[in-house]
Amino acid sequence: MNEFIAVVDDEPDIVELITLHLKKAGFKAEGFFEAKSFLDSLGKRLPDLVLLDLMLPDIDGLEVCKLLRRKEEWASIPVIMVTARGEEGDKVLGLELGADDYITKPFSAKELVARVKSVLRRQTGPAQSKKIEVGDLLTLDPEKYEVLVQGRKVDLTSTEFRILKLLASKKGWVFTRDQILDYLWGHEKIVLDRTIDVHIRNLREKLGPRAARMIKNIRGVGYKLEP
Repeated sequence: MNEFIAVVDDEPDIVELITLHLKKAGFKAEGFFEAKSFLDSLGKRLPDLVLLDLMLPDIDGLEVCKLLRRKEEWASIPVIMVTARGEEGDKVLGLELGADDYITKPFSAKELVARVKSVLRRQTGPAQSKKIEVGDLLTLDPEKYEVLVQGRKVDLTSTEFRILKLLASKKGWVFTRDQILDYLWGHEKIVLDRTIDVHIRNLREKLGPRAARMIKNIRGVGYKLEP
């Protein structure tokens, strides 16, 4: 492991603790105590993952997440929200804005490192070079993490792409929420079932009306992709 992790949190003790444990686990890590210094650093070096606190002194962490997702060169950077807010609504809001995962303070170093590894594995898993086509509307390129809707490129987060790839791998096959969660996080999942619904909603919005209609909700069961 040689990935670079950006830790954005206004508490020096927390930043020191997180960066220490990440380095022990074999990562490179750098701390930022405010959003502006972190955003300025992106012009010099892009991180492989961002640990982003919600409560920052200058720009709210949720706003930072929105900024990352709006800019094409930053949109695919995985984001794990780190927050003291334990309410479900805050977690879901973070996911709606494009975060890949979240972890609530206080947390153990072991859990944090496991979540970082889990999210990064989604980015660096075994490459699948064969493109997946869904009718004449949708094309997925697993090697490039690229989705085209009628030739138009659509920027997805790594989690959204993986969900779409899973559904497209067996067209017409119904995947339960638990199966999708297992595919994304394996035994390390510590997330809400509603997480999947949030990602599906974001996915549909990005794909546009025609492609979105192919993702069907099977009430009480899960989702399938049907051309």
